[in-house]
Amino acid sequence: MLSKFGILLDVKNFCPVHRKKIKMLKVGITGGIGSGKSTVCRLFEKFGVPVYYADDRAKWLMNHEEDLKAKLKESFGAAVYKEDGLLDRAYLAGIVFKDNAKLEILNSIVHPAVFEDGQAWQAEQEALGAVYTLKEAALLFETGSYKNLDRIIVVTAPEETRIKRVMERDNTTAEEVRARINKQMPQEEKEKRADHIITNIAWETLNIQISDVHEKLLYYAKRPKA
Repeated sequence: MLSKFGILLDVKNFCPVHRKKIKMLKVGITGGIGSGKSTVCRLFEKFGVPVYYADDRAKWLMNHEEDLKAKLKESFGAAVYKEDGLLDRAYLAGIVFKDNAKLEILNSIVHPAVFEDGQAWQAEQEALGAVYTLKEAALLFETGSYKNLDRIIVVTAPEETRIKRVMERDNTTAEEVRARINKQMPQEEKEKRADHIITNIAWETLNIQISDVHEKLLYYAKRPKA
């Protein structure tokens, strides 16, 4: 039987980070725009680590979860969804990013839905015997969801490197990227709250850091819980 996440619930997962009878460690991973969180997560996935991509899942939920869609229509009007039933992201962005109060309304609707969805996903992974999972989210600290996690990884990179990456990815200007960076929690503040810091500059050192953090997380996962 498949769960709503597409996980085969009645088949044992033989991935090396899955074992039976170990309380699963819940790990969060975050970082500023352009830090390379997704790249780091894909490398963790090569170790067989299950990753929940909160931002991607939020997009899916806003398009497919009927209760969530109803709340968004109620708050922002029926025009927030196109004729094909999919979210009009440009229309919604035009509303909320000009009005902080409306942005807060959007967050108050979407973040709880993503949190509940993530909790259900983690429960399924634990049932499969995962030793630890990663929850990747840009606003891990800002939403308070870090409070329900055991360890936090922060991915960092020099600001100029981050700006260059986002300019190439989004075909935008340095000024626009700096404006987006300035709206986020400062990287230094994230680092203060981190249990593990991964500096994403060079591919060779990145792999070494991820391997090191992976081994440490396996150790923490297997320690007896207080």
